[in-house]
Amino acid sequence: MKKIFLFLTVVSFGTGFTSCAQKRTDYAANKPKPQTTTIKNTGTMDTATFAAGCFWCVEAQFQLLDGVISVESGFTGGTVKNPAYREVCNGTTGHAEACNIVYDNTKISYDELLAAFWQVHDPTQLNRQGNDVGTQYRSAIFYHNEKQKELAEKYKKELNASGAWDKPIVTEISPYTVFYKAEDYHQNYYNQNGEEPYCHFVIQPKVEKFRKVFKDKLKH
Repeated sequence: MKKIFLFLTVVSFGTGFTSCAQKRTDYAANKPKPQTTTIKNTGTMDTATFAAGCFWCVEAQFQLLDGVISVESGFTGGTVKNPAYREVCNGTTGHAEACNIVYDNTKISYDELLAAFWQVHDPTQLNRQGNDVGTQYRSAIFYHNEKQKELAEKYKKELNASGAWDKPIVTEISPYTVFYKAEDYHQNYYNQNGEEPYCHFVIQPKVEKFRKVFKDKLKH
């Protein structure tokens, strides 16, 4: 418990003036639907699955952490099979924009990833993050095993009790079922599209603040 409270410093992130869905729904119509991702947790390799608003933002921040091997943007938590981005943006699939984060558990722990998760967004906002509004932008932790579930519920309870936020945390904690990888143009989005307005005004400030908060945990 001490680790996460030492590691976590509450920082409020700017929301910018544009939204994730407004920027890219025009691309989705002619893109192939994403495919299911198979998760393998073996040896020192584990996977965390988080939803915290626009997956471009989440991806850009978790990519910075030492011990994180890969971050894949996609959709999970809904009922529609192989949803396309446009479908998810309509808010009718039940899916959340989420990231599968593959990490080396000898370099970074799930506790530390949870600390980063609470930091990268406002977990008290229901079905939105800033200008990104809809159930697809909800705050959620999709646990892969009972240990992840236990830790997520523990820290949610303790953070609520600590008064870290003025409002209750509304983060959903649900079992991982299936993850659909988003279209290729969503992957590594910020690094490839840094000059676009959403990247410049929304993601970049978040990345800069994340770097400051987690400066001792960044890749070199």
